Amino acid sequence: MKKQISLIIVLLFLGITNAFAQLPPPPDPGDDDPVVGDPPVGDHGGLIAEFFVTITIDFQPILQLQMTTPTQVDFIFDNIQAYHSGIVKHSATILKVSSSVQWDLYAVATSQDGEYWDSHILYPGGGINAVGDLPLSLLELHQHNNNIYADGQDCNAATPCDYSLPFLPKEVVQPGRNSIYYHGNPYIAPGTNEKYIYGHTGTGPFQGVPGGSYITDGPNDYYFAIDYRILPGLPPVFPAAGDNDGTPLELVGGQYAAPGVYSANVKFILMEDQ
Repeated sequence: MKKQISLIIVLLFLGITNAFAQLPPPPDPGDDDPVVGDPPVGDHGGLIAEFFVTITIDFQPILQLQMTTPTQVDFIFDNIQAYHSGIVKHSATILKVSSSVQWDLYAVATSQDGEYWDSHILYPGGGINAVGDLPLSLLELHQHNNNIYADGQDCNAATPCDYSLPFLPKEVVQPGRNSIYYHGNPYIAPGTNEKYIYGHTGTGPFQGVPGGSYITDGPNDYYFAIDYRILPGLPPVFPAAGDNDGTPLELVGGQYAAPGVYSANVKFILMEDQ
């Protein structure tokens, strides 16, 4: 109890000292101006002491992309059915977006030369027409919600603006329909006639996605499940491979994929709308 009383006494003493420390010197008795030199007073005529603190606000732009996926997605073709019908990896990648600015999201396949898969091992016995230059566009993507932020783009079934179209079976496949965008420099965004996952080229009201988050705004505009497919065919010429305008990139002239191990990188790029 004594400690509490002593503390109160000290605080009161310091408060009085500080209050008097703020008082200016008394006015000159001969001064006709009673305001100059008077101590500060409040609205009710009492003495006041004052301090101030400056409050600042710094709103930093936020672009946050969370990805749930294996670090490596393997496609192993070891039976005829897999070659003929292809292999689909359903919801192999989950993307979650949070942003305070308008944004675009795209996927890009890349490799050492930006056009073909990197070849690591080629098995013997492939035959004279077996080749190791496999186009990056043989990888197909499918997303589970439409890209509604591609206003003003020339989007249709022939030149889609996203990956929302379902995979087609080999018998009626359309080259480039779901083929991934590819580039040697993954930070060069797709053009006006290429696919985005969400958003698109341009800064109009419906060409970029408004800021928000999958946490507060729900999954429709900020949560994406991505499927992958590779359809080799027999022989493995990849009939679905193509550019976004439908130009086929399947292997031709009797060529087919050499047996071996190949790899490519898929990057998902979240960027401020531009």
